[in-house]
Amino acid sequence: MNYDVILIGAGPGGIFSAYELVQKAPDLKIAVFETGNTLEKRKCPIDGVKVKSCIGCKTCAIMNGFGGAGAFSDGKYNITNDFGGTLYQHIGRTKALELMKYVDSINCKYGGAETRMYSTAGSEFKKICLQNKLQLLDASVRHLGTDINYVVLENLFAYLKDKVDFYFNTPVRKLKKEEDGYRVFTDDADYQCRYCVASVGRSGSKWMETVCHDLNIPTKSNRVDIGVRVELPAVVFSDITDKLYESKIVYRTEKFEDNVRTFCMNPCGIVVNENTNGIVTVNGHSFEDPTKKTENTNFALLVSKHFSEPFKDSNGYGESIARLSNMLGGGVIVQRFGDLIRGRRSTVKRIDECTVHPTLAATPGDLSLVLPKRILDGIIEMINALDKIAPGTANDDTLLYGVEVKFYNMEVDLDENLETIHPGLYVIGDGSGVTHSLSHASASGVYVADHILERCGKLS
Repeated sequence: MNYDVILIGAGPGGIFSAYELVQKAPDLKIAVFETGNTLEKRKCPIDGVKVKSCIGCKTCAIMNGFGGAGAFSDGKYNITNDFGGTLYQHIGRTKALELMKYVDSINCKYGGAETRMYSTAGSEFKKICLQNKLQLLDASVRHLGTDINYVVLENLFAYLKDKVDFYFNTPVRKLKKEEDGYRVFTDDADYQCRYCVASVGRSGSKWMETVCHDLNIPTKSNRVDIGVRVELPAVVFSDITDKLYESKIVYRTEKFEDNVRTFCMNPCGIVVNENTNGIVTVNGHSFEDPTKKTENTNFALLVSKHFSEPFKDSNGYGESIARLSNMLGGGVIVQRFGDLIRGRRSTVKRIDECTVHPTLAATPGDLSLVLPKRILDGIIEMINALDKIAPGTANDDTLLYGVEVKFYNMEVDLDENLETIHPGLYVIGDGSGVTHSLSHASASGVYVADHILERCGKLS
């Protein structure tokens, strides 16, 4: 079958690219190929009762399917160039912010209008951070919550499903360049298109590497973020989360001068498993619905590692650490901060007696047997630094889940249009190594769609 545009991946990049194309050129023939399920069929079997840990599904419902890995996230859209990716380096700071705001307007239109927009700009908390050797990054944050994020995705799919050909549970096995476009190969058929947009997310990193190798597209190694997810009583961080909700705080360690940062803060949220390429790691969610809120807040503490020559496999390094955690704990390990400081493993008894009740059934253990000393030392320093602005962070009963790893695709060589060396082949979203967030990935999808429309003569 022939299409004008084929989108590979139904994550935020693919969704907003499809939306923009349909909005401005409804006569174009568009297809979206997705490895996972439709939204309503994305069900993780872990229920905490019968199934307590990852069972290695053929396709991870948390990571793949309509909405991508962000479908069951807490739905935070950060409107900023300070973090979330380097999209602005390709398209300019002004354009990047403009597109992120445009994406926000669409999210509001399709169900997110009643959610709150937070801002760290001009916050008195910024001064408090600086006085304690911490840096608060500026951003406007639309928090949809896992539940409202789901509603927005439902409404977007309802709008798109009759205007775009969706192929779910249909992974693209191979991408071939042809004289007048591209051909994608699935298990059962092949399809031709004039323009092809790859938006495969972080879970598609290995596939993207293969495509770049086959088509001789230059790439360069990216970073990997390794750390833990912290869970503590919500009241400890309430002064911060009530005003800012999401606070991106960076600390430069005294010992190694590494940057440690907070990431994905979930007030009154839950800690969850996720599966990336067969490796079980940890993440966090939160909800707008008051009935789903918990007494705990969770957030990640991550140390970024950049590698120089000759080492190139940053993701492989992160995977090896995560596999070690899986080996020792059968999945995610949980440890009390007090036990970590005392150099002893947490036990079932110590976790049961803990004043912080864990929201994820994880295996009590010892993170010092998993995380490299340099990374662990940085995390301990950061917790003690945060304790100065949020007293109680360094309490003995603060829980640390490990490991949390943020895999970044190798950065694909792209021009100012997010186009590869092959005309008509674009790479967007987190699969490009350029974006690392919902807002940046979505904005990249809109940007590329507009470029395709311009080439087709459809953009006025």
